[in-house]
Amino acid sequence: MADLSLYASIAEIFSATAIVGGALFAIVQLNEYKRRRRNEAAAELCRQFTQPELAKAFILLNTLPDGLGIEEYRKRGPEYEEAAQVVGMTFETMGLLVYKDMASFRTVQELAGGLLLMTWRKSGDWVKEVREVENNPRFGEWAQWLAERLSELEPEMIPAYQKHSDWNKYD
Repeated sequence: MADLSLYASIAEIFSATAIVGGALFAIVQLNEYKRRRRNEAAAELCRQFTQPELAKAFILLNTLPDGLGIEEYRKRGPEYEEAAQVVGMTFETMGLLVYKDMASFRTVQELAGGLLLMTWRKSGDWVKEVREVENNPRFGEWAQWLAERLSELEPEMIPAYQKHSDWNKYD
């Protein structure tokens, strides 16, 4: 009888070990999935910046002074509002991906922080006026949210060319 009890105890230990091992494996797999999903999101964000339409929009917006509203955009021609829309949709997507934790805030900050803050200075007032004119308070909401989060941390940001000036992969 003692032998049967011993075997039952050993079986319980193996069973508990298997359950704990399975749970640990599931946690590791879940973390790996999250890491892979974030890497894929980062790669997709990088691909967006290779689109000629977006590059053209950035160049066009960069020629504008900061703080222009709807009328000033419209006086310059429809291509300026179109450029603001293209850039805005890109940053709208990024803001939502960051908020949903599908893309890393730090990656977005390092990839596009400077561009977003520059374009927000150029088009932020336009976005706010469009909201009023179109009675659409959600227009540009995630782009604004992301710009505000980035501007909170901007003073501590060191440009990559300075921060990593001593980097040498081949050492």
